[in-house]
Amino acid sequence: MLNSALDGAVALRFFVPSSALAPYISTYYLTEVSHGSDEVVEDWLHPEWANLRFAQEPTWTSALGDAQPTSLPPIILTGPTSLATHFRLEGSIRTWGVGILPLGWARLMGVPASQFVDQVVSPLDKPACAHLAPIRERVFAGERDPASEAARIDAFLCELLAVRPPSEDESRIRAAHSALIDDDVASVGELAERLGMSSRSLERLSLKAFGFSPKLLLRRQRFLRSLAQFMLDPSLKWINTLDFHYVDQAHFVRDFKRFMAMSPSRYAAVEHPVLRAAAQARTASAGAAVQALHRP
Repeated sequence: MLNSALDGAVALRFFVPSSALAPYISTYYLTEVSHGSDEVVEDWLHPEWANLRFAQEPTWTSALGDAQPTSLPPIILTGPTSLATHFRLEGSIRTWGVGILPLGWARLMGVPASQFVDQVVSPLDKPACAHLAPIRERVFAGERDPASEAARIDAFLCELLAVRPPSEDESRIRAAHSALIDDDVASVGELAERLGMSSRSLERLSLKAFGFSPKLLLRRQRFLRSLAQFMLDPSLKWINTLDFHYVDQAHFVRDFKRFMAMSPSRYAAVEHPVLRAAAQARTASAGAAVQALHRP
């Protein structure tokens, strides 16, 4: 399944993984920028689950939070994030991304997600994710066609799935993820009760599979539900996008600054050539404007 969006020189295409991978992967997405060598596309990516990204002849930089963007290697793994990612794509560039859901992290990585939170690493340098590194060569070695490349991504990950056993926590991760997506769950106590777990057990599972504490995850979900409304309709005023769990706009502004390292007004004032197009295409293909709201 494919959905695409075009915003000027930026084209995005989203592909849904095969049924075997659907519990583990949200989408595959291709970003193509057609620009002169001295032109730059930049945007600010919201917090999300883990992602594997690789570029063909890359000229890209990024930074988490308010740090200065630095050059990236051809293939990167970003762990679960609680900060915005400021990225720049220079000239003409093609990049593929693989959205890794919490269950996918447990299956494909096998190490606690908390070890990779708010980090961008190269699979070429980290033994824990070295098995992901060959995907770039596999995908770009064949026919340069988006559907064919997406099929090669899917085949590579299916091969990994066959040799990596399910996590012993798989059923609990799936249940916890479903509860996090439910906007009726507003507190750690409600989340623990929904899952039938003690607060301590929930904390351990949360750090292992999701990377962050349950409290921060719920805060992040509340914020992203609000941000997603604005991404789909930038004409809205912020007050009209607020999740119903926010007590007032000042509460939302504090969260915005925590997660995006900027104020809502500054975010609204800058162009979002990649994220604006991505929100529309992703909603059509996967049912959610942002990856962290993707249903397990």
